[in-house]
Amino acid sequence: MTSTSVKVAPVEQLPPLDWVSVAFFGAVHAIALLSPWFFSWSALGVTLFLHWLFGSIGICLGYHRLLTHRSFQVPKPLEYAIAVLGTLALQGGPIFWVAGHRQHHLHTEDNDKDPYSANKGFWWSHMLWLFYPIKKFFDYDQYKQYAPELARDPFYRGLNTYFLLLQLPLGILLYLMGGWSFVIYGVFLRAVLLWHSTWLINSASHMTGYRSFESEDNSRNLWWAALLTYGEGWHNNHHAAPNVAKAGLKWWEIDMTWWAIQGLSKLGLAKRVILPTQDAP
Repeated sequence: MTSTSVKVAPVEQLPPLDWVSVAFFGAVHAIALLSPWFFSWSALGVTLFLHWLFGSIGICLGYHRLLTHRSFQVPKPLEYAIAVLGTLALQGGPIFWVAGHRQHHLHTEDNDKDPYSANKGFWWSHMLWLFYPIKKFFDYDQYKQYAPELARDPFYRGLNTYFLLLQLPLGILLYLMGGWSFVIYGVFLRAVLLWHSTWLINSASHMTGYRSFESEDNSRNLWWAALLTYGEGWHNNHHAAPNVAKAGLKWWEIDMTWWAIQGLSKLGLAKRVILPTQDAP
């Protein structure tokens, strides 16, 4: 395993700190810290299940491989349903997420054009890019050009605008199922764990791990990040061929999201699945 030094973006280059973002993420983390006092095995099960449902199916399969890279197709009603799951992950609306990730691939590690450039340091790519928002990456009128097909769709525009409100019906449902224990574990703890596991792909997977392909960036395959993100940690494989539906190429590169895509394909729901032209060396 190889690694690179962790750099930090110079303070003078940072945009103004967004205290609303600091308060929001700080509050969610603080409430998640209450989880030991509300523990139950069923609540922990809710956390793990929703981490998989919103993370693997909503974000990895939906937002990432389906909407961003179009590595396969599903019927439009199913696509919408999967997008709702991605929205419930609390990582932003679909247009925002897809546009940002497409910019990441177009300008990987460019300090000015990659929203979460790892070249600006671990913490910037992990989470500080959310606390010091650069306008062009967060202004709808500017970022929508990178996801024009979604911006033309009223359904996706609605999800992009009201994604945060969807946590309310989710919270109410969890409260009715198991009280505050389910809410804290299913909304707050789940959100924190899913945030950091997803952010590790932007940060750690661009700094440490092994490379199977000589891509024009510092993307790495990182096994433990892959386990936490249902296959997304095979990041060098992904950057070598972004539109391929399968991220784990070697037999031991576990890719749970690919298993789900295979399942949809066997059911006749996933079509035009883009497969790798070669295995990792």
